[in-house]
Amino acid sequence: MRSFIASSVLLGIASAAAVPVVEPRTYGHKKFNVQVGDRPYWLVDNMEEGPLKQKLASCSEQDFKTSEFVFAHRGAPLQYPEHTLQSYKAAHRQGAGVIECDVAVTKDKQLVCRHAQCDLHTTINILDTTLAAKCTTPFKSYANGTAASEKCCTPDLTLAEFQYLCGKMDVSYMDGTPYFRTDLYTSGCPTLMTLNSYIDLVDSWGLKYTPELKAPEVPMPFKGYTYDNYRQAVVDAFVNKGIKPSRVWLQSFVPDDVFYWIANVPAFGRQAVYLDERVDTPTGYLNATASIPGLTARGVKIVAPAMFALTKVVNGEIVPSEYAVAAKRAGLELVAWSFERSGWLQIEGGGYYYQYVANVTYNDGDMYTVLDVLARKVRIKAMFSDWPATVTYYANCFGL
Repeated sequence: MRSFIASSVLLGIASAAAVPVVEPRTYGHKKFNVQVGDRPYWLVDNMEEGPLKQKLASCSEQDFKTSEFVFAHRGAPLQYPEHTLQSYKAAHRQGAGVIECDVAVTKDKQLVCRHAQCDLHTTINILDTTLAAKCTTPFKSYANGTAASEKCCTPDLTLAEFQYLCGKMDVSYMDGTPYFRTDLYTSGCPTLMTLNSYIDLVDSWGLKYTPELKAPEVPMPFKGYTYDNYRQAVVDAFVNKGIKPSRVWLQSFVPDDVFYWIANVPAFGRQAVYLDERVDTPTGYLNATASIPGLTARGVKIVAPAMFALTKVVNGEIVPSEYAVAAKRAGLELVAWSFERSGWLQIEGGGYYYQYVANVTYNDGDMYTVLDVLARKVRIKAMFSDWPATVTYYANCFGL
């Protein structure tokens, strides 16, 4: 992981800003060989005996292909630093047909790929550099019973400063990488991505996009840059590069963002995805379910809640939830998130992402049982995954 002293910052920034992300040569190969690795096989072995296990086991030796059922969530961050070139390349190799860039804005109003505007202290090596002094809240170590604190945001840095830094696994400065992830692929300097370099990279692979507009964590307008400027700039980046709207699934947790795109850029807005986090509380879940007809009336066609909200348990069987039934009845398409974002399922049944089915998820192999219900009973359009290979295996096995 790179660190540097103040005297080297400007030279490094100048050189980094001048060098675009360039995809390595294909070495003359025309065929792209999708690889799912050994994890899907391990999960299948871990399943309870039954027809689903038999079906998935029967697909073990087939050739695997890219699938648009597979949305790469931040790339492949189960093992690679999220939103880096290396993470995106892993997602491509694992068969993701659609790749995500969460979009944040820098100090000089440039768009970059970060899960949140203010997560640089957990996902980038900024605290190991002199640029840490520019953070909204510079790092303060634990002292006299007061917890350590820090907050570093994309608007703290110019694009050139941002590009000089390196990706790392998502973890606070004082904590270790979670037990179910790894630092194996963080050596060197994982390459950070701008929205433009992400567009070029994914286009070079002939894949599709799902950029997510991240809510601003600075007052808007920001240096004269309005919220509508921000919403529009994401679309303009694709327009300027000649990307067809049919290849782009814009997404946001803010419904007004989706309504803006529907009203102002309908070619893109017609497949904009509303990420519905209202389901996180019991009352919110009920309100979200009841509001579905209102969303369709506003032109929303795709909704995406956390995967737990699309299933429930009845008489020991996992079935579609009330939310899922209401969405399908209204003609909405569903996208779920996020597979492979939990640790072991034998720990609290998988936690947040499995909370409505936790009493019937005992083994990691039960992940495929849940995915099967989502795919064949709920009939989701796609699944976000932190390790696309596991969903690619399933999608290929069932022809998705």
